[in-house]
Amino acid sequence: MKSSPESGVIVPPGDDAGVRLVDEEQALVETVDVITPLVDTPYLFGRIAAANSLSDIYAMGGRPFTALSILGYPSCDYPVEVIKEIIEGANHTLKEAGVSLLGGHCFEDTEIKFGLSVSGFINRDFILRVNTPREGNILVLTKPVGTGVLTTALKGERVGEDDLKEVITSMCMLNSRASEAALKAGATACTDLTGFGLLGHASNMLSSGGLDLEIDSKRVPLFEGVMDFAERGMIPEGAYKNRQFYSERVQFEDTVDETMRLVLFDPQTSGGLLIALNEENLDLFKAELLQCWVIGRFKAGKGKIRVF
Repeated sequence: MKSSPESGVIVPPGDDAGVRLVDEEQALVETVDVITPLVDTPYLFGRIAAANSLSDIYAMGGRPFTALSILGYPSCDYPVEVIKEIIEGANHTLKEAGVSLLGGHCFEDTEIKFGLSVSGFINRDFILRVNTPREGNILVLTKPVGTGVLTTALKGERVGEDDLKEVITSMCMLNSRASEAALKAGATACTDLTGFGLLGHASNMLSSGGLDLEIDSKRVPLFEGVMDFAERGMIPEGAYKNRQFYSERVQFEDTVDETMRLVLFDPQTSGGLLIALNEENLDLFKAELLQCWVIGRFKAGKGKIRVF
């Protein structure tokens, strides 16, 4: 689908969210996301699912405004109390984001699923796109990696929810401050880190062509325990699928071991933002957001990633 000036659509499907003009300055930004439970506590699942759904709006540089909930569950035998806790958790996150929940839709399914359709506003002159980095830009990441590995370990009963406070706190954290920091630092491109893993989403940033990306694997932040559980086989199926899909676009140096290669393809939930910046603006970015890591650099090329 191409942009349609007649309809006012200026960011069509294919980016993190779609954008349609409202007037000469403001535009409407829309997205939707639904996930299955990653944790045992329904309230926390609701918080994580809401943060995950809001993330695409922040990745575009927008401000979320309203939401509709989407809930699938086995209606014959699923406890109503659990559903209430999920919604309460989502409302906690929405209140933090200043977003109003206006309603929603439920449907019968074989397992629980929850997410949000989110609407927000964005200034047409300050839209962050996924595939517009520039040669010489640095690549900045705002949250550690490894949610897929750790939640797989949780599902496999290799670790308890109480042992995963760091990653749960991160998944509940909104990307709002990171988005604001990116805008103030003049980011040239941005995307959020979710199901395609670090290398999948980084590859999507190169889709316009003309650039390569070099990533220093030693600089990629990982949650505590990720490498340990990955080495013990707690790697989600999505990591293997991501590697298969993006393998032709990624070149690993021999110094990067097999476990780390899979971790870099680990599908994330409510991950951080990947932001392309001019290096001279890094201090300005850090002044707005204390937690961030410079993990790579864009250079002239043909859409490939080299990981060393």
